[in-house]
Amino acid sequence: MKTLSEINEKIKEGNVYVVTAEEMTSLVKELGVKEASKQVDVVTTGTFGTMCSSGVFLNFGHSDPPIKMEKVWLNDVEAYTGIAAVDAYLGATQLSTKSSEYGGAHVIEDLVSGKTVSLRAISQGTDCYPRKEIETELSLEDINQAILLNPRNAYQKYNAATNSSDEVLYTYMGMLLPNFGNVTFSGVGCLSPLSNDPEYRTIGLGTRIFLGGATGYVIGEGTQHSPENGYATLMVKGNLKEMSPKYLKAACIQGYGVSLYVGIGIPIPILDENLAKATSISDEDIVTKIIDFGVPRRDKPVIKEVSYAELKSGAVEINGREVKVSSLSSLLKAREIAEKLKELIKKGEFLLSLPIESLPRKGKLKPMKQTNGITLVRYVMSKAEIISKETSIEDAAKMILEKRVNHLPVVSEEGKLIGIVTSWDISKAVALGKFEKVEDIMTKRVITASPNDPIDIAARKLEQHEISALPVVNERKEVIGMVTSEHLSKLLVRR
Repeated sequence: MKTLSEINEKIKEGNVYVVTAEEMTSLVKELGVKEASKQVDVVTTGTFGTMCSSGVFLNFGHSDPPIKMEKVWLNDVEAYTGIAAVDAYLGATQLSTKSSEYGGAHVIEDLVSGKTVSLRAISQGTDCYPRKEIETELSLEDINQAILLNPRNAYQKYNAATNSSDEVLYTYMGMLLPNFGNVTFSGVGCLSPLSNDPEYRTIGLGTRIFLGGATGYVIGEGTQHSPENGYATLMVKGNLKEMSPKYLKAACIQGYGVSLYVGIGIPIPILDENLAKATSISDEDIVTKIIDFGVPRRDKPVIKEVSYAELKSGAVEINGREVKVSSLSSLLKAREIAEKLKELIKKGEFLLSLPIESLPRKGKLKPMKQTNGITLVRYVMSKAEIISKETSIEDAAKMILEKRVNHLPVVSEEGKLIGIVTSWDISKAVALGKFEKVEDIMTKRVITASPNDPIDIAARKLEQHEISALPVVNERKEVIGMVTSEHLSKLLVRR
């Protein structure tokens, strides 16, 4: 048994034995838990990945004459001002009013990099705050306080993602190729801080950490903290003025939005054999789920369970086929952070602190309570009038007139969807003097809906692809209905 005071004394004296989490795994295999616990004083961890739930509290100081900011923008990114006259909270994912590829994360990185940012604020004006608008340029030095306060960071582990649908999906897990074309994952496995202390004995309120290149603190459980499922999170804070752009990087995720890469490293004091054993965890020991983003519902299907060793190998097997895997986190930077923290401790520049309050070990993430039911596609879809690829364009035109429809799904001999023809396609063909088969004019890449999709998902597909109808298909790709923009219009009227 060791005490934290004893370990901190060793740090001050310069004779502390520190290893990274990866080194500890190897050391325990070589020496055993008991001997490793005697030799090692501290294990350092590290992680560097996109952490959307991040942001910074800013105090700008009072202008002359003073203003009570009701709305404020930094480089055209709006910050929340419902705090006080000249305080604001800038969220990492808030987008610029002028660009979907620039947001709060970029403003944070610009400030840390020493750049100036433009501030624009408006107000109705009051007797004590008469000013109604202001525009100025500010650097980090000009701001009184800049406190990075991230509500949810450093997930204990993270679900991996894949996509069973026929479309490319752009998600917070990156681009997911159709038909299980790839798998993406986040987290760094055995280097991840919370994976090395799964009972949260040394990580909790008051734990001193490496945050964004500076000293920071855990200030409690993070939002979406779900320890019973192994998905704990942390709420952390630190002084932005002391941080480095090496460990705070803005990111734009295609088709999703803006996020912030945050570097976090947490030292774990080896107080006894149990902590030595916990910090010897390997990538093979950490298991997560690959979930299917091709199903646009909250409870997405689990395709399979895999270890981080499998994910880091670069490929996993799905349905008997090898699927490529890529990471959204940087293992290289995570290792750099663990090594950096190790050196700071060895030099006596970073002392350890135990939490004054432990993280909760009970609790599961609850879904949102919804007082209104979800309208599914199957409740609003209509019958689909289908044709074969051998149907003549003339016959297709007659069917459109007789059935009073604008869309005809084209199916194979087996009844599977292979294309779609619209009244516009027919009109264009007739104008060009084409009267052959519909196979010659049909659209082969068809955007579809599932009968169990929420109607909001169908509406998004119509808008995103600038189309007016979606064939509804079952799991065998058979057409069972149609949902159109007209159905959505009628639904809105009823609401």
